[in-house]
Amino acid sequence: MALSKSSNTYGRTSWEDSEFPILCPTCLGDNPYVRMMKEKFGSECKICVRPFTTFRWCPGARMRFKKTEICQTCAKLKNVCQTCLLDLEYGLPIQVRDQALNIKDNIAKSDVNKEYFIQNAEKQLSATDHGVPGAAGGPGKSHPPSDLLMKLARTAPYYRRNLPHICSFWVKGECKRGEECPYRHEKPTDPDDPLADQNIKDRYYGTNDPVAEKLMRRAATLPRLDAPEDKSITTLYVGNIGEKMLEKELRDHFYQYGEIRSITIVSRQQCAFVTYVTRSAAELAAEGTFNKLIIQNRRLVIRWGKSQGKQNVPGTTNTEAGARFEPVPGLPRALPHPEELEHNFFNLAPTTSAFPSPYPQFAPPTYPLMAPPPPNPSPNQPELPGFLAEGQSGIHYPSQDPTRLGAINKTRQT
Repeated sequence: MALSKSSNTYGRTSWEDSEFPILCPTCLGDNPYVRMMKEKFGSECKICVRPFTTFRWCPGARMRFKKTEICQTCAKLKNVCQTCLLDLEYGLPIQVRDQALNIKDNIAKSDVNKEYFIQNAEKQLSATDHGVPGAAGGPGKSHPPSDLLMKLARTAPYYRRNLPHICSFWVKGECKRGEECPYRHEKPTDPDDPLADQNIKDRYYGTNDPVAEKLMRRAATLPRLDAPEDKSITTLYVGNIGEKMLEKELRDHFYQYGEIRSITIVSRQQCAFVTYVTRSAAELAAEGTFNKLIIQNRRLVIRWGKSQGKQNVPGTTNTEAGARFEPVPGLPRALPHPEELEHNFFNLAPTTSAFPSPYPQFAPPTYPLMAPPPPNPSPNQPELPGFLAEGQSGIHYPSQDPTRLGAINKTRQT
């Protein structure tokens, strides 16, 4: 039984008629008032060769017109867009998705088996979930999410894919339309580039897809988030949170990994710091959110927090690696530790009290004794008694000089 539109009209009951296409946000475009041209049984499906209802539209200004390439039954079996054949949930090629989820392709490829398989698939789609993508054993959302897919998934539409094709006349130098030309006036890419040779059937069946191979090579070189050696670090840095991110939204997601001690949001820098009670919870959160966390359609940046800097030893300089270097000659030395001062702000010699207190914590403060005066300038001047014990040295201040206080012993002349 031939189902092709060009061969005969036998079996038209199996031809597909639909009211709206199955499209991804990129192919649909950013215009909410897009107008489509619908043609009933307009062309044959590129996979099952059955006539189906085609749609043609322009996704936006200065974009090329796009149309559906496969029927809705084939699109539902793989949960892909009818135009670009990329996965509707992750925006990735079928080959990448099937390898990440370990899905085996069981769709028939021969003409006779394909016809029988499509008929049974249509019955299952009509009987279960009323034609929801992924209902007939397809990938859909019935499979658990994969870390690889979350890292490679595209979170926003890529409208550059809708740009017009390159003008071949402009490449030859013969285009006379100028700015009115609907095609791009750009140099083409390397013809030997494998991305320039793509097959729609290879993309649908997930074999020899150059775009998928490029993404798999990129996945092999993705960065990893290694835990720091300092076990005291339990803080995660969360970047790209936006201005409208609330603490409740972060707490609702991060609490599943362990008990949270605090969450600090820095609105000016659009980042936050999530501190856990235990190190194991922080490691579990870092592993579960690195390059995977998407909140409010924003992919958040996850990094480990930095350790608090330790105090430097006086006379040395510490670096991040822990090495110590001698200070530069000529520069002032580091300030002493507060415990080393012991309230001795003038570097005076310590003294002991003659009456020790039985309660040291309530003992009165001791004050240093004054330094002895300078030697007498003349033999006639009597020697003043000193204030320090014999053999004890002190610091002399100019204000303690008796000669400057009018205490000179003058002999009365007669």
